[in-house]
Amino acid sequence: MNTPAQYSTFETELRVRPDDIDMFQHVHNSKYFDYVLAARYDQMERCYGMAMEKFMERGFGWVIRIAHVDYKRPLAMGDYFIVKTGIESINEKGCRVQFTITNKGTGKISCDGYFDYVMIDMATGRGAKVPQDVIEHYLI
Repeated sequence: MNTPAQYSTFETELRVRPDDIDMFQHVHNSKYFDYVLAARYDQMERCYGMAMEKFMERGFGWVIRIAHVDYKRPLAMGDYFIVKTGIESINEKGCRVQFTITNKGTGKISCDGYFDYVMIDMATGRGAKVPQDVIEHYLI
């Protein structure tokens, strides 16, 4: 029986800024995407030891194909929160990154979901096969 691959999860702490707030006085839904992307950028370098710039040096980039967000509770101005992300799966052309955003003050989940990323050959703009060394690098 094959055991599914296991991948690490990491956390990044961020804080809601005034420009994140919408007319309802809580974080605008689009900002949650920014939070996950900022956390992944941080974690790629700090935790995985493979910054986005390393992919670009090899002629690769990552683009989002699918984004799924389940909003549960709003964040408000000044809230500190934790963005926890981890690779759920990797396939030949990309990966699924799951995430949870938790209000640090209350300990309650603000939203969770996943992003499906596709690896892109930056010279052609087309999908590319994820190199085996990258897949191995992301394993626990």
